[in-house]
Amino acid sequence: MIKKLSLVSLFTLLPASFYFAQTTVFAYLKDADGKPIERAEVDVKGNGNDVTADKIGYFQLVDLQPGHYQIMITKSNYESKVMEFDVINDEKRKDLGTITLYPTLTNADQGLAIIDSDDDEGGNSSQASTVGLLQSSQDVFSRIAAFDLGFYWFRPRGIDGRYGETMLNGVSMIKSDNGNVDFGNWGGLNEITRYPEIASNHSPSEYAFGGNSSVIYKNTKASDYRKGFQFTQSLTNRNYRNRTSLRYSSGMNSKGWAFTVMGARRWADEGIQEGTFYDAYGAYLGVEKKFNDKHSMTFNFIAAPYRRSTASPSTQEVYDYRGVHYNSYWGYQNGEQRSERVRKGFQPIFQMQDFWKIDKKSSLWTSVSYQFGKDKGSRLDWQNVQNPSPTYYRNLPSYYDSLDPNASVMDPNGTMTTAQDAYRTSLAAWNSGDPNVTQLNWDNLYRRNMQQPDGTYYGQTGKRALYYLVNDVSDDKIFNASTHFIHNFNDTTKFLLNISYQNYRSEQYREVNDLLGADFVLNRDPFAATNQPGKSGLYNEGEENVAKRVGDRMTYDYIFRRQEFKVNPGLKLSTGNFDVFISALAGYSSSSREGLFNHYLYKDSKGDSGDYNFWNYGLKGQIVYKLNGRNFFVYNGAYYSQAPYLEDLFINPRVNSAVAPNVKNMVVNANDLSYVMSTPFLKLRLTGYLVDTSNETTVQRFFADGIQLNNADDQGNQTVVQSAFITQVMTDVKKRNIGAELGIDIKIIPTLSLQGLASYGQYTYQNDPRAYFASDATGVFANGLSYADVGKAYIKNYRQGGTPQQAYSLGFRYNSPKYWWFGANWNYFDDNYLDPSALVRTESFVQNNNSSTPYANLTESELRRVLQPNKLPSSFFLNANAGKSWVIGKYYVLISASVNNILDNKRYITGGFEQTRNAKYPDFAQDNDREFTLFAPKYWYTQGRSYFVNLQFRF
Repeated sequence: MIKKLSLVSLFTLLPASFYFAQTTVFAYLKDADGKPIERAEVDVKGNGNDVTADKIGYFQLVDLQPGHYQIMITKSNYESKVMEFDVINDEKRKDLGTITLYPTLTNADQGLAIIDSDDDEGGNSSQASTVGLLQSSQDVFSRIAAFDLGFYWFRPRGIDGRYGETMLNGVSMIKSDNGNVDFGNWGGLNEITRYPEIASNHSPSEYAFGGNSSVIYKNTKASDYRKGFQFTQSLTNRNYRNRTSLRYSSGMNSKGWAFTVMGARRWADEGIQEGTFYDAYGAYLGVEKKFNDKHSMTFNFIAAPYRRSTASPSTQEVYDYRGVHYNSYWGYQNGEQRSERVRKGFQPIFQMQDFWKIDKKSSLWTSVSYQFGKDKGSRLDWQNVQNPSPTYYRNLPSYYDSLDPNASVMDPNGTMTTAQDAYRTSLAAWNSGDPNVTQLNWDNLYRRNMQQPDGTYYGQTGKRALYYLVNDVSDDKIFNASTHFIHNFNDTTKFLLNISYQNYRSEQYREVNDLLGADFVLNRDPFAATNQPGKSGLYNEGEENVAKRVGDRMTYDYIFRRQEFKVNPGLKLSTGNFDVFISALAGYSSSSREGLFNHYLYKDSKGDSGDYNFWNYGLKGQIVYKLNGRNFFVYNGAYYSQAPYLEDLFINPRVNSAVAPNVKNMVVNANDLSYVMSTPFLKLRLTGYLVDTSNETTVQRFFADGIQLNNADDQGNQTVVQSAFITQVMTDVKKRNIGAELGIDIKIIPTLSLQGLASYGQYTYQNDPRAYFASDATGVFANGLSYADVGKAYIKNYRQGGTPQQAYSLGFRYNSPKYWWFGANWNYFDDNYLDPSALVRTESFVQNNNSSTPYANLTESELRRVLQPNKLPSSFFLNANAGKSWVIGKYYVLISASVNNILDNKRYITGGFEQTRNAKYPDFAQDNDREFTLFAPKYWYTQGRSYFVNLQFRF
């Protein structure tokens, strides 16, 4: 009897001890009407315990060890939801309560996770404080802005993307030379990078300090992906026409291994823009090893080689002749299309991450990453001949129209005639689309080169190239390391610490791509004979071979280096009705340039520039006041400094090591206040914001006429230069971005929602910054520097360019219980401007070169007339999307389609720039008043109606 009781006790106590060590977590999934949601998938990040909800929406996760967990709940036609919770010791069962999922409001082909707030007022306090307002940028406003307005180049709050942070597996993907992110490095791998966590605008993030344009964090752990295959086929008429991808994920096996592999291709023989093509591949390999419940490691390999051509901006005159799909960068060669502007690159990324759960309260993620490879962009160049571009101003009808009608000129066919007849000939060719006039004439370029007589140059005999193709090359080597530490003091207080290091090295040079029938090209300035008489004109004095052949480097060669350290501590706490998140920054960067060519004009062209060091500091804060579980007030504030990027620091790095005068850390002061409502029937965000930026340095490069530069040789002989390529620099630029945002989503009935957006802003320059310019036609100025001070640029109160400052959207979404949906929306944009050119708004612009005084009879009203801001036309668009999904046994099929710009509006200008060819008032005003302005602004237009059809099959 005692033995039997002992045996019974043994089998009774063993499960009891097991249950004390492991926990079952459960919840019910319901829709906005309280109806159960069946067959939703619940994925536990970093854990193999993935389950599917049953017919009453119930799911449970069993045998969870104490620790911190994050789950993602996904269901076709419903917004995905991310939730976090903690399992503590001696907790047998944990009830997450009722979790509400809402019908999706996004296009299915976007494939982005929706990280939403917890809508359950009855949730326990621990869950509420942990989840709080954990949101991606996909709140009701940002979701519409991203998916419906982003296609039309709308930037929320007018903030440049360079002031954000994009992270991949714990490390920054920002390029240190210009602050941009090359999304092409993982292009086509949508199903791998589809679940970003986003801290929108300047709100603090758990992963990085960031800037004022959002922190986007992507993680690609192999075990996070749904087990099995996923095939996707897409058809579109945008930059590419086809996309095919296949992904396989093994899931976590019994030995703790998980593998995910994916391949993708996007291609088009010709895109929506004339003469463009697209050919890009994407590959991903993810390997994860789980050693135990507290420790795992991942390896990620990402590669996306590509080759594609680009399209040109043009003046309005050109678009009037040929339409918005016109592209001047291509022409026929032997009957085949050929583009001069071809981008190709291959910069693979290798990354390793270590995930360590130190104890029940602390965890540490460590990441290392190495990226290398080349990015090349080709372009047509020429020496001692006229620009062969069909849109060069001397090749357009407006040029002939600007001349004396009886002047003797050569028409586009090469026949001597009068300007009046040449105008008629040119106009007829452009209106009819004669490719010999409206496109590059490759056959003629080859013919001109091959007709060159053999000559001897710098010891080499052969045909010297008049026209040739070059590649501008960026050869990068980027090493990153970072750590992400979390310590939970208790359920309401969390400490965060991010430490990162980046070592960036980029060799940038030009190489010969194609000599177009010639034998070599000279590494020599073709303008040196007139601009710098008596000087060698060599781009690399002392080199052995001045005559360059295919693959040789020419014009410039230098190395950018930058090392950067960042320390980012943060504290999140919840007390009463308040949630507080404080994030700080301390950073240090060291930047340098090493020149490898000895330019004939600059002593500082070759060699090490020395280090330029900057310290950065910052503070961000978020305060959430919870009126109740559905109404919130949210304040976000940020004050921080940011070191200049390499291309802003070194103003003319291709030829020298000159640094922008008075360059300083940019300082940003950003604040916003929001009211947020989130109920089953109404979601709303109303925000007012103010972002002030100071100490910014901007650099632009262009060709200018009428600048009147005086050069002197060693004997004191003066040479006057009227036209030159110049670099324009503005320092201590102050900007203000102020405005309001409203996003609203109203559920009319459970299956029908109305949604709207309103964004009203004023993005202006707040001061008259100092302007400088440099020119390779001059080299070093009389002041001993490679740049000259041209005084203030009077741009105060001018609007900033690059995005509409007013945007409105109104639409609806219908989600059928039968798993199909349809949606449409109307979008309107206004107050879009071109950035003002600084040089024509300085005192130099109005000064007579002979008297150094303002031009006679020039009044303020006249000056305002010719320099008025370039405001672009307003426009509206209609978009629509639809889709249907099926579950057939173990198989899942989804087909979706979207159409943007249904009415085929081709009048909308997405961007552009002022041409600063005439740098003096008389010529500028004369050209401005012509019927056909020779140097009008250049624009990019919207592409017109576009579609995207997506088929997805999971098995």
